[in-house]
Amino acid sequence: QVQLVESGGGLVQPGGSLRLSCAASGSIGSIAAMGWYRQAPGTQRELVATINSARTTIYADSVKGRFTISRDNAKNTLYLQMNSLKPEDTAVYYCNFKISPPSSSRYVYNYWGQGTQVTVSS
Repeated sequence: QVQLVESGGGLVQPGGSLRLSCAASGSIGSIAAMGWYRQAPGTQRELVATINSARTTIYADSVKGRFTISRDNAKNTLYLQMNSLKPEDTAVYYCNFKISPPSSSRYVYNYWGQGTQVTVSS
């Protein structure tokens, strides 16, 4: 079994910064892609950024130039550095890992963190 634990959310003023972390633990063989998603009240969950095993990144247009996704493979941890935050960035942020078990790299399972609230307000 695998668990993802997120941290780093909170309340910040417009223009401020936050850094989210998501650490995976448990039966982990390899981690392919990792990503951050967010969901504001009354909306669907949307992609914020992803990073694959080659460290290739993809960002939503709304966060390009402001957010940076990174990963620490040794710690099985994903990060999201968020700068120049705007009120429209307010949402619950979820991490997502695609993980293969130690027994076989043929199988890939999707795991989600519990979510962390980010509120941008003056």
